[in-house]
Amino acid sequence: MPRETTQRHTDLEISNIDEGSGEPDCMGSAEPDVPGEPCTSDGTGASAGPDASAEPCTLGEPCASNRAAASEEPAKFLIAGLRPLDFVKRIAIILIGSAIFTFGVHNIHNVTGITEGGIIGLVLFGNHWFGIPPSIVSPALDCLSYAVALKVLGGGFLGWSAVATVAVAGFYRLWESLPYMLPDLTDNPLLAAVLGALFVGVGVGLVIRQGASAGGDDALALSISKITGWRVGRCYLFTDLSVLALSLTYIPVVKIAFSLITVTISSAVIDVVKDASWDHVEQFTEWLREKRRART
Repeated sequence: MPRETTQRHTDLEISNIDEGSGEPDCMGSAEPDVPGEPCTSDGTGASAGPDASAEPCTLGEPCASNRAAASEEPAKFLIAGLRPLDFVKRIAIILIGSAIFTFGVHNIHNVTGITEGGIIGLVLFGNHWFGIPPSIVSPALDCLSYAVALKVLGGGFLGWSAVATVAVAGFYRLWESLPYMLPDLTDNPLLAAVLGALFVGVGVGLVIRQGASAGGDDALALSISKITGWRVGRCYLFTDLSVLALSLTYIPVVKIAFSLITVTISSAVIDVVKDASWDHVEQFTEWLREKRRART
């Protein structure tokens, strides 16, 4: 348990139960807490099965093994309840995720005109039908989403989300100051939809894996996941599909179809990145080796 001097954040348990097996998903506890991901006492993050004793993670706090290690150190060496190395690692991964996410949106989605779901889609919808400027709608919807997240997820989540939000804004500014770095895929919208989804899925997945959100969309999806018990990827898909359905009132079906491809793939990738662990990588590597041996 954390030191008595360390601030306790609001307990958060988002049940991400695999619909097929009924077993909880598990991530490496070397990574920080993520909504709904149980931590293992051995620090490996490998799934120990339904009978294993696993303490659920809480947003804004280190996992069980990290908390135990941190509690043995003097308080002056802790930053936001984390050891300095863990704190730097979390910041670094948030920066990497923000860079990947914004790079894809700027160099693919903005160029090809693929419509977004979530908050961005609602901003475009409000501007088209009601003439409300995006500069008003966007911050209003983000503030509303974060207000819900504060109530449902707690203050620790908002602290790390503030770091991610600043990182996203900074990288957007960086990419906008540079020439486009990828070929124009306007004439190949299917490829643009797939590649854009991969950038968004990997980038956002890395950010929420650190217990943060890159924008109001993420905060809303995580809040819905907490309330409903759905997997985070399904919550993203639900919100995106709802907005895309509204967008059909002024956007051609063909363009919406490519946006549908994007949000479907990105939602799946977010879940994969969020749940990935070194054990999964090793299992996949071993599977590839077995395939090669079978062919020879």
